Amino acid sequence: MEPFVLERPEHSISRRDIDRDVLKVLYRLINANHVAYLVGGGVRDLMLGRRPKDFDIATSAHPHEVRALFRNSRLVGRRFRLAHVFFGPTNIEVATFRRRGEHDDLNEPLIRQDNTFGTAEEDAFRRDFTVNALFYDPASFRVIDYVGGIRDLGERMIRTIGEPQLRMREDPVRMIRAVRLAAKLDFEIEPATACAIERCAGELIKASAPRLVEEIYRTLLLADSARALLLMERLGLLDYLLPMLSQHLKQQHHGLEAAPTIRVMGALGEAIRRGFEPPRGFLLACLLADMHLASAMPGSSHAAGLCDALRARGFSRADTEHLRLLLDALGHMLKPSRITRRLVRRPYFSLVRDLLDLIAPVCSIDTRDLERFLSVPANHNRNTGGNPSSGPMGHGTRSWRGRRRRGRRRSHARSLRLEQIGASNPDAVHGQACRENLPTESPIQTRPRSNSIPDS
Repeated sequence: MEPFVLERPEHSISRRDIDRDVLKVLYRLINANHVAYLVGGGVRDLMLGRRPKDFDIATSAHPHEVRALFRNSRLVGRRFRLAHVFFGPTNIEVATFRRRGEHDDLNEPLIRQDNTFGTAEEDAFRRDFTVNALFYDPASFRVIDYVGGIRDLGERMIRTIGEPQLRMREDPVRMIRAVRLAAKLDFEIEPATACAIERCAGELIKASAPRLVEEIYRTLLLADSARALLLMERLGLLDYLLPMLSQHLKQQHHGLEAAPTIRVMGALGEAIRRGFEPPRGFLLACLLADMHLASAMPGSSHAAGLCDALRARGFSRADTEHLRLLLDALGHMLKPSRITRRLVRRPYFSLVRDLLDLIAPVCSIDTRDLERFLSVPANHNRNTGGNPSSGPMGHGTRSWRGRRRRGRRRSHARSLRLEQIGASNPDAVHGQACRENLPTESPIQTRPRSNSIPDS
């Protein structure tokens, strides 16, 4: 099959936009008489005028040949053997051209082995979506298209390569990737591909839990996470990924776009676009905050129940415990109490405030009472002082000067008591000092003074 080729004047890719270390790897492979192309999302993003997050390389060299060429490399992967070439803290992925997986049986199409090497054309047809199967040849400066990816870039369409339902059953995680690409690029999912996702959503239970969790995080940590969540619910993926959240969204009576959870994710996306990098526990809190507050008993036990449900689906204990802390603290922020004042000393307090700022406009929460509560000096609280801005996070902490003054006052009062006791009963001073935990040799003169002048 002859590919569709764009010559250098017909596309916008320039070597100036490609990382220098990536070019080093490409040209070393080419100089060793191997075919080497830039491939995948890097080519797609360069064609769209976007800055790629990373670059992948496909080559005719086998993994052990890549390893022999680059001392700063190692082989990784069992199901999909490839090489990582390291340049300081970054690494460049180099994969050998492959053809379709060995298991193409319609009754069991799930790919379990993917190390059958092939040609560049075969490699293009085994990839997931047309927009991810473009090659850039740095030797001739041409863009090579075997599958119609250039056409779909122009039409802003996400389309599978080959029969959609079979490709989704081969690797169910591709359904989440289709949603992520559509949300990230603001593309539409081609109707046949969308129909295949709806029919094959149940195949997600065959994928490993760690892969699913990782894809969920990668999809929902986008700046366009609200649209990704909408697509996941409309295509039926949330029923198998986060069923409790899907059930909550189905109860919205004013349309899915107006659901508080979708609007909170939209606000989070705007913050991500401005440079905010939310921890994974914070993302989970944004996803489940409205569901938690809408519960009949939105307390610590309900938050713990949500954490247990997430852990049963493969989410880590660290992320779910962070979620529980944030949801518990959110409840104390909405109903200020002495516990609220203690929260200002917690390391996650700033994230709780960020969470409250995100959900307050969406859920019509008035935070003025909380601001007044935190601005009033908490003299009755042992853990706060009179200056609400003296703490490390802008809230009150007990002043060390106040502690010194109170300590001096208590010491003076004890001294006065000892002086009064000593004036009437000198022998009682030692017992009182022991009970007061004072030194037995009190600096106070306890014996009555004589008015007589000593003999000279």
